[in-house]
Amino acid sequence: MNGTDAMTKGTATGTRLAYTACTRAVSWTRERFTRAGDRLSGRLSLGDAGMTTAEYAMGTIAACAFAAALYQVITSDTVSTALESIIGKALNAQF
Repeated sequence: MNGTDAMTKGTATGTRLAYTACTRAVSWTRERFTRAGDRLSGRLSLGDAGMTTAEYAMGTIAACAFAAALYQVITSDTVSTALESIIGKALNAQF
C-alpha cells in the first residue's frame, strides 16, 4: 500500500465516522422532537414527569442546608483572609 492509498483509506474512514456521528445526532434530535410533540398533543402521557410537594420540600431543605454550609465556609477566617489577600494582590498589581 502506498501513501496515496493510506490517505484515501484514512479519509474514507474519517468521513464514514463523521457521517455516522451526524446520523446519530439527527436521529436523537428527531426522536426528542417527536416525543415532545406527542406529549403536547396528548398522545403520550406524562407519567411521573414532575416533583410532588414532598419532593419540593425536601429539595428546598437540602438547598437551604447547602447554602448554610457554603456561607459558613465563605465567612470563615481562613477563607476570608485568603480572599482578601487575592483581592489585595489584584488591586495592587502593576501593569
